[in-house]
Amino acid sequence: MSETFDHIVIGGGSSGCVAAAGLVKSGARVLVLEAGYSNRHPLLDMPPGIFKMINGSRFMHYHKTVPQAHLDGRVHDIPQGNVLGGGSSVNAQVYMRGRPSDYDEWEALLRGNNDTIGWGWQDVLPHFRAMEGNERLQDERHGTDGPLLVSDPGHINEVSRWFVQAVQAMGEPFNTDFNGHSQRGVGFYQFMNRAGRRCSAAYSHLSPLAGDSRLTIRLHCRVQRILLQNHRACAVEYRDRSGQLQTAHADGEIIMAAGALISPKLLMLSGIGPAEHLADHGIDCAVDLPGVGQNLIDHPEVPMTALANGPYGYYKQGEGWRMLKNGLQFKLFGTGPITTAGVEAGAFINPIDREATPTIQAFCPPIVYLDRDTLGEVEDGYGLTITTVVVKPESRGEVRLASADPADMPLVSPNLLQHENDMRTMIAGQRFFLEALRQSPLARRIERIAVPADGRDDDETLRIHCKRFVKTNYHPSGTARMGRDGDRSAVLDSRLRVRGVDGLRVCDLSAMPNINAGNTNAPAMMLGDRCADLVSGRL
Repeated sequence: MSETFDHIVIGGGSSGCVAAAGLVKSGARVLVLEAGYSNRHPLLDMPPGIFKMINGSRFMHYHKTVPQAHLDGRVHDIPQGNVLGGGSSVNAQVYMRGRPSDYDEWEALLRGNNDTIGWGWQDVLPHFRAMEGNERLQDERHGTDGPLLVSDPGHINEVSRWFVQAVQAMGEPFNTDFNGHSQRGVGFYQFMNRAGRRCSAAYSHLSPLAGDSRLTIRLHCRVQRILLQNHRACAVEYRDRSGQLQTAHADGEIIMAAGALISPKLLMLSGIGPAEHLADHGIDCAVDLPGVGQNLIDHPEVPMTALANGPYGYYKQGEGWRMLKNGLQFKLFGTGPITTAGVEAGAFINPIDREATPTIQAFCPPIVYLDRDTLGEVEDGYGLTITTVVVKPESRGEVRLASADPADMPLVSPNLLQHENDMRTMIAGQRFFLEALRQSPLARRIERIAVPADGRDDDETLRIHCKRFVKTNYHPSGTARMGRDGDRSAVLDSRLRVRGVDGLRVCDLSAMPNINAGNTNAPAMMLGDRCADLVSGRL
């Protein structure tokens, strides 16, 4: 079967949903090809459902890293959404955009291109504001009328409040808006949900277009490659849900939005990438772009856990009679733990120079939580976890092909904490929050610090701990980055166009020249929104 559309969007994740919606609203006929499942499922809809799924779910792809030599050969997971809405359908829903300086940095990196558009803070802010439907904030940084519903936590656990007070006892200010004039401080995050229901990109941008004949969404469709004709992207080859090979043609443009691990894989399978690497796998190189799959950036995260001396937190709140009680409370009154994503409290601090720009972001879920490859290293029970994240890492990794078979997962080497500056910052962040655990009112509720062992905070103990427990903060980025003309490692120009190919753009987190300081879901949606404007001529 062969069909023709105005535009084809490869990947129905956060950026793909937004890009597709924007193109349809401009009058185009758009096909969205998504490899995963429908986003309509009770566990996906309710904010705390993430903790039921993160360590094993059909709605996730679990990429395994190659052995990481600097982590003593350790292999760890990088979960990615396998569902319409992508990360926005399976994440913890924290609404963060990063700092204005993140985007001004992009602007500086791109300045001087022949055909450029602005990527500074004043250029991207209108997209964030137009998308945002904030229930509490309205000012020059926040919008209230957008489709993406942003809310305060529907429920705040006592452990989250104690964490906020303990960090204040360390001298950090209380911050009422991490997307405001300053990130520094401790407080409560805002989330992409409302009244106990997740607001994913699929809900915010595609659901309003239900029934619009210009939008075609195909699930369980795995793209094999992009077809080129005279250096123009003209069609997409994919396998449908029955495994049959299909081809869809585009009269206009093809937009890559499959994520920072799969987008470079598909580019390389299509003959767009490092010529030598493609030749190793018997792939004819149509466009030699050495930067495809390089510059992989991710936020490294390291947890610490503490066991409580009483029944504090969310332990077993999704099981047995507690689940029934919480479900009934939500059904009757619309309140209780079901209205929270479970990560209410957080902080941005600089543990080395306390007055300087924050280098560490922290989350404090009121449960004992570890990743799949470290489960079992601490006993289950009441307690809390504090995760520390290096927000502007210097480490860089790569994505490579395992083979020329589209069914094979790519080889991913994120190199988390490989750069000594990242490790130094992480150790300082761990030490800061270990001290916070010893502050009132948290200290009175803690039986013992379980990870790192016995709460020791010397450099060597913390270095060993970081190497054993570091994991992704679920923000892989940068593998098909924008850059200046003449930069051989820049895959895209400043209009998100793949260099050397007409009619092909990338609008997911792959396009980032550098990662933003904070969660990446809102920036992914911004990229999709700007891509739609670029393709349709509004920018």
